Amino acid sequence: RICMPPMETNLSYKVFVSSEIMEAVNDIQVNIYRDVFDHLVKPAIEAEQPDVIGISIVLQQQLFSTMTFCALIKQHFPHIHITIGGNTVTRLRDVLPQSPLFQYFDSAVVYEGETAFVQLVSAVGAKRSLAEVPNTIYRDEAGVHTSPTSYAEDLATLPPPDFDGLPLEKYFVPTKILPYLATRGCYWGRCEFCDHGEGYTAGYRSKKIQDALADIQYLRDKYGAKHFHFTDESYPPALFRKLARGLIENQMGIVWTTHMRFEKSLLDEQVWQDAKESGCKYLHFGYESGVERVLQLMDKATTTEIMTKHLQLTANAGIWNHCMGFFGFPGETKEEAWQSVQFLEQNKDQVHSLGFGTFDLGRHNPVAKHPEKWGVTAYKNPEWDLALDYYYTVKNGMSIEEAERVFEQFEKHHNPGWDLRLYTREYIFLYITKFGLGKLQDLQHRSVKTAGVTTTLAGKM
Repeated sequence: RICMPPMETNLSYKVFVSSEIMEAVNDIQVNIYRDVFDHLVKPAIEAEQPDVIGISIVLQQQLFSTMTFCALIKQHFPHIHITIGGNTVTRLRDVLPQSPLFQYFDSAVVYEGETAFVQLVSAVGAKRSLAEVPNTIYRDEAGVHTSPTSYAEDLATLPPPDFDGLPLEKYFVPTKILPYLATRGCYWGRCEFCDHGEGYTAGYRSKKIQDALADIQYLRDKYGAKHFHFTDESYPPALFRKLARGLIENQMGIVWTTHMRFEKSLLDEQVWQDAKESGCKYLHFGYESGVERVLQLMDKATTTEIMTKHLQLTANAGIWNHCMGFFGFPGETKEEAWQSVQFLEQNKDQVHSLGFGTFDLGRHNPVAKHPEKWGVTAYKNPEWDLALDYYYTVKNGMSIEEAERVFEQFEKHHNPGWDLRLYTREYIFLYITKFGLGKLQDLQHRSVKTAGVTTTLAGKM
């Protein structure tokens, strides 16, 4: 296995245009991935002699490296079947069959891939048609076809994750952090801005808590891991309670982090004491906005009162909370964006860190599917065939440009004690685990004094 992180380069080409990716593939002056292939990928293939190569594309930026590798593999090893998969591939499932990029690979697995990939490898080995392999788009002599069947994994039958073959010791962290997923999809799944559910054909599913605990114990023992990142879309409240109690009762001895919603059903001090005792150190919360009207527009099903209590409870328990929000949801006004920041200012003693962005009109999100409901007009450039989001205008509220200006002011003038944009989340997790909350806050404070950043937003927005 070769792990290629997304490198911060666009090779001077647009990653959302098939023709420009093809130009980048053949640009021997600019395309650094051609050298990576020669020095890393090609020797590995020659040593392993595989029949099938699978490439997972998590971020769209990885299309440059992926298509470069695919083209060069086809050039040097034409007999090898190349399949691609991952979240980006699933999001582009409607345009991939028509894309000229399909000449570089043989098949694509969309949605969940565990069963589909096993069946694909079996079919390739037996020289069978891929027509019956679920969740697959494939190419043969007659053209590009989409499998008529789809498949959603039965979580009860899935084994624990397998990290064998990955160079875990080479990750740039002092100790390994293992990801673990106990659910598929989001138990809420109604937020109007979110398209994370596009990665699944079935609705929300969860492992039984005893199975999840057994998996965690297995991974802890097999890989000697004590740090876990539970990568669920949003950890369900009932499962969160059971997880904390189960980790305590089984004396698991791990530390962990995950992602959550602000939930009324978790406003119980004992829940957070259990979470702390079980090893919970760091939580990402979907904050989005601190304005009731905007939260209702988004269908968040929470309130500022619930948020305030959540922040107090996590802070009192010694668990680092990180709030994630954004400006510019259709209909949100500039005044409401300012109120959203004010809410955090008012709760600054309980908010440990936060990150803001601006609203994107994603290709598959609910607003893009029903633009008339939101007074949104999307502009789709036919040349940008791989675009994952669109430029748009709105009838009410802030425009894209206004939301970006609000964001720029926020970036320049927000409370620097919240600012963890330059930190990788795994580093924060490890730092808190080793030194506690106070040390990280001291580090932020020293950084702020050195930089001399303005600490108030008053009058800036």
